[in-house]
Amino acid sequence: MESTTYLKNIRVSAKKMRFILIAVKKKGPAEAMKYLFYSRTNAGRVLYKALKSAITNAIVTLKTTDDLLQFRLLVVEEGSKIKRSRPGGRGTAKPIERKISHIKIILVAKEVLQSSPKKKEETSVKPSKKRVVKNK
Repeated sequence: MESTTYLKNIRVSAKKMRFILIAVKKKGPAEAMKYLFYSRTNAGRVLYKALKSAITNAIVTLKTTDDLLQFRLLVVEEGSKIKRSRPGGRGTAKPIERKISHIKIILVAKEVLQSSPKKKEETSVKPSKKRVVKNK
């Protein structure tokens, strides 16, 4: 089973997010949370919150613990761009693009190998002797 978390319209460029994503993908989700907690960049803080949300969603839906989770997919996609302009020299307009990104996280629970359950041996139950009471 898997848990999918998709966060849209985050006001950090995808390029900045992908820079941090390289180090995070190599770790497990629990270790990545510890790594991102101490990140100084805005992209790191946003990715920390996204990963925290994804882990809590996975724990609730898959009914596992966070140490049994692993990444199946961790992708940062580009979103639409907000287009603005600033005044330039000689009355011209200088364009500004404010970039937006989307984060997609799919977490999977590791399958724990369990030993096959042993068949219970059928114990024969001796029928209890019924006492017959005679009326006087």
